[in-house]
Amino acid sequence: MAEATHANPAPEGPSRRTLLRGAAVAGGALVTGAALGGTPARAEVEYDVVVVGAGAAGMTAALAAAKRGLRTVVVEKAPTFGGSAARSGAGIWIPNNEVILAAGVPDTPAKAAAYLARVVGGDVPVERQQAFLAAGPAMISFVMRNSPLLFRFMEGYSDYYPEFPGGMPNGRSIEPAQLDGRILGAELDRLNAPYIPSPAGMVVFSADYKWLTLALVNAKGAAVAAECLLRGTEAALRGEKPLTMGQALAAGLRAGLLSAGVPVWLNTPLTDLHLEGGRASGVVVSRNGAQTLVRAARGVIVGSGGFEHSAAMRAEFQRQPIGTSWTVGAKENTGAGIEAGERAGAALGLMDDAWWGPAIPLPDQPYFCLAERTLPGCIIVNGDGVRFVNEGAPYSDVVHVMYDRNTPADQHIPSWLIVDQQYRNRYLFKDVAPLLPLPASWYDSGAVHKAWTIEQLAQRIGVPAGALRGTVTRFNEFAATGKDLDFHRGDSAYDRYYTDPSVKPNPCLAPLWLPPFYAFKIVPGDLGTKGGMVTDGRARVLRADGSVIPGLYAAGNASAAVMGHSYAGSGSTLGPAMTFGYVAANHIADSM
Repeated sequence: MAEATHANPAPEGPSRRTLLRGAAVAGGALVTGAALGGTPARAEVEYDVVVVGAGAAGMTAALAAAKRGLRTVVVEKAPTFGGSAARSGAGIWIPNNEVILAAGVPDTPAKAAAYLARVVGGDVPVERQQAFLAAGPAMISFVMRNSPLLFRFMEGYSDYYPEFPGGMPNGRSIEPAQLDGRILGAELDRLNAPYIPSPAGMVVFSADYKWLTLALVNAKGAAVAAECLLRGTEAALRGEKPLTMGQALAAGLRAGLLSAGVPVWLNTPLTDLHLEGGRASGVVVSRNGAQTLVRAARGVIVGSGGFEHSAAMRAEFQRQPIGTSWTVGAKENTGAGIEAGERAGAALGLMDDAWWGPAIPLPDQPYFCLAERTLPGCIIVNGDGVRFVNEGAPYSDVVHVMYDRNTPADQHIPSWLIVDQQYRNRYLFKDVAPLLPLPASWYDSGAVHKAWTIEQLAQRIGVPAGALRGTVTRFNEFAATGKDLDFHRGDSAYDRYYTDPSVKPNPCLAPLWLPPFYAFKIVPGDLGTKGGMVTDGRARVLRADGSVIPGLYAAGNASAAVMGHSYAGSGSTLGPAMTFGYVAANHIADSM
């Protein structure tokens, strides 16, 4: 594993890696005209603010800058807007915002500060934590007043560590309300596609999925499914194009930019930052086949996403095994903004980490597991056929354990999610309804195995049969008593979110007994990487000695996450991304 960089790096001399990259940049500048002393770009335009990336961070930043009277442009590598945000469930974690306070959530600034400090620990300066908590509520209010976006409280979706001081068992997360995509006109065709589309004819919110999973065995689940269908029917009768989750978030922000007159240049990848006298004063992009210098009179905000699709960067910074095929982040996220920042002198932090989650490597794309590993009647085992983690724990924690314990002699990657037929008879799995067979391609790819006995299943996945049988027997005893003595599954309110309330005495625990049995391969998936340029509480990019690079700001996964190595609640990616985009734009405006 490459040595990890840290969110608050100590001053140090240039590394071998930095020197090598500097040499590469010096040569590349002569070709690209990347504003480091090379050939000038072939075309030139000027704005007050240039935003790199049309995801949630970039579009929020651009909207805020435009509303402060700054001439703003967004440059985006992809042929679509929305990035990973458009693919997501669009949970947004912002304590004390007006939506949750109106819903009666008993949040306070003191509770939020205590909770975030406990979650993050010493990985992130207090100043950045305070900046996020202070600006987050204002950002949500700003977005609702300057775009068609409205938000709903995700009631019951617990903070990920509700037992910590200030934690909320009923949650703090919000998600977009339903949005009619017709407001975008032809621009709707350029919205990045969702990771998993909603079922045809249904309008589904993120908070609905826990109930849709239970629709066959739970009255509320059946009622929620009917409500989703009714929403879809009503929208169709009105001639609408209903959007929810990440589709609504990205579309709503883009509609705000349209109204504010902010151009979004698609198919315009960043080549490099433009520096003059040590200040970021623009960007060089490839536009319509030409290198174009886009000057930024006031500042550059980089919201270009992480590096989850850069095999070279993942190999350099992250633990093995790793690759680009297990992530669900937008495919254009190859770290170009981070590398450009580093060439400009930015310190990097948290590059070893990601927004991890257990994933099944299905043949078409990886499937990020949420409910499936928490529902009663399943366990996760390692290469020795034994449990090693609370299956219902926050998804990033599960993968951290996988990596921490994985050795050649003690394999935890891949791990295996084991379920029985009773589980399959009761619960939706991805988009496969209960009782229906799993696709043949899943078996053909090796992502799933099936057998009529535990021993046969063990043989097929290469784990000791006796150990797997012993693990299942011990777990079944825990299910009978309702107490997981090994990993305490079900003790936390978070564990009980994606569960079956009809199962007693613990809704997270049910025995595995009905053949056939299934094993799903589990690998370290992610929603994106969480390392990038180190920033301060004003979203300004910092050098390794802590000094500010004038004119350069970063937000979202192009910056080192304010969550450090942890994850406060659903939306801990999008909430800070949008907030620091908003903070960056306002700091630029306030500095005029």
